[in-house]
Amino acid sequence: MFTQSPFANLVDQVAVVTGASSGIGRSIAMELALAGADVLVHCRSSTDAAEQVANRISELGNRARVLTADLGDDDDRMQFADASWDHDWGTPTIWVNNAGVDLLTGEEAKLAYSEKLHRLYEVDVRGTVLLSRDIGRRMYDAGRGVILNIGWDQAAQGMEGDSGELFATSKNAIMGFTRSLALSLAPKVRVNAIAPGWIRTAWGEQASEEWQSRVLRETPLARWGEPEDIAKVARFLVSDDASFLTGQIINVNGGAVR
Repeated sequence: MFTQSPFANLVDQVAVVTGASSGIGRSIAMELALAGADVLVHCRSSTDAAEQVANRISELGNRARVLTADLGDDDDRMQFADASWDHDWGTPTIWVNNAGVDLLTGEEAKLAYSEKLHRLYEVDVRGTVLLSRDIGRRMYDAGRGVILNIGWDQAAQGMEGDSGELFATSKNAIMGFTRSLALSLAPKVRVNAIAPGWIRTAWGEQASEEWQSRVLRETPLARWGEPEDIAKVARFLVSDDASFLTGQIINVNGGAVR
């Protein structure tokens, strides 16, 4: 029997979004709040920006709180997991692993190749894997939960250059792990990943004319994706409306096929 209901409703749910102070993470945090969720906003050091996100969520009538942690540091990561799980709102039912090293516009952009690789491994790969396993077990014991990871649509076929090599290495690891963790935690916890294409985050806003042309050439919908495009898909994937989806990598890339 069909009944009317708001699509991808997240009322009475608690979400954690890592790397939520800017870009895709900020948009996901706001979109989940618009769907009704209370949101724990994580950042590593951009506390002012994270507080702005939390304030905007509070203005919507939702609860919001900022938690800081370097997810590449074992002690920080474990304390963050405990603080996210044990608080007065109830345990999280949604966990979004968006945090990652910014090799293009962040302070790590100046590092040597080997140092970039090490940082990506510590934060993007090891941080995501260990957090997901920890939180996934807690969700499984609680009887429900959704974990959403962030991959990359070009990881499988590769992309030229240092950044292409580095991101393909880390994002292939995350996407493969996503598929396996989904099997480990089924049927109580769903695990999926979004693989964004060309998204206009900080790097996209300052990209050269050559890159601007390449993006339009490689994207059938002939435009950059926006962080909000990723956020809307994230909202669906963590909602009960996607209850028969797990172990999937969802490309959000304007139709790019390579």
